[in-house]
Amino acid sequence: MPLKRSVFFISDRTGITTEMLGHSLLAQFESVEFSQHTLPFIDTPEKAREVVRRIHKAGEDDGLRPLVFSTLISPEIRDIVSTADALFIDLFSTFIEGLEAELGVPPSHAVGLSHRVGGAYSHRIEAINYTLNHDDGISTKSFEQADLIILGVSRSGKTPTCLYLALQFGIQAANYPLTPDDDGRIRFPALLLPYRHKLYGLTIAPERLREIRNERRPDSRYASMENCRDELRQVEELYRRENIRYLDTTSKSIEEISTTIMQEVKLARKLF
Repeated sequence: MPLKRSVFFISDRTGITTEMLGHSLLAQFESVEFSQHTLPFIDTPEKAREVVRRIHKAGEDDGLRPLVFSTLISPEIRDIVSTADALFIDLFSTFIEGLEAELGVPPSHAVGLSHRVGGAYSHRIEAINYTLNHDDGISTKSFEQADLIILGVSRSGKTPTCLYLALQFGIQAANYPLTPDDDGRIRFPALLLPYRHKLYGLTIAPERLREIRNERRPDSRYASMENCRDELRQVEELYRRENIRYLDTTSKSIEEISTTIMQEVKLARKLF
């Protein structure tokens, strides 16, 4: 039976940074089953003491002390949470102490500096709005403003990839579906000719595409293996014929797909 441990991700802000770092570390321990709890906005002593109580309760229920990943900035709040009977991993101090020694200046210890609402935040919202307005060929206006235009057959991962690029990188990503005409042929859309340099294609294994499509339209021709194979064969031929870079998304996460595209297209991240 796999081991089971309770894990707490604790932050004085959203907890996203804590989760990302913690998940990266925990992924190395595949034989352990983790019960995960994210506790954001722990910014008062009262909240910190309640966190300690929750950690103790989890430890009593499990019979094993929990793991705690923290990005708490306030020394007062951090000191309270660190009294819990748990493995306390202070992700910020691990790096900040070394940086302070190297830079020769003290850190500000100000909460929320990495999540300030300002120019970067506005840029993120603009990128998300652009991506939503140009999803799945809804609108082809202002393609000249796109940083990237993702192509692919239906359900090949275009929309989630574009949204992730907008949210995490600030990229204005449009996507356009490649669908068969009445005669069953997939052709290169003439309206995309002026934007050839912005195009990037996605493909996927026919077995996986059939599985995804079957969830949407069970037992339909749209989801049949024959149709999936035919569409993917045509679209990959189109990519090669038109010299469009493309990526097989079958075994890749959205994070891997997006990062690969950013590297291959040489797009610069607009958000940090």
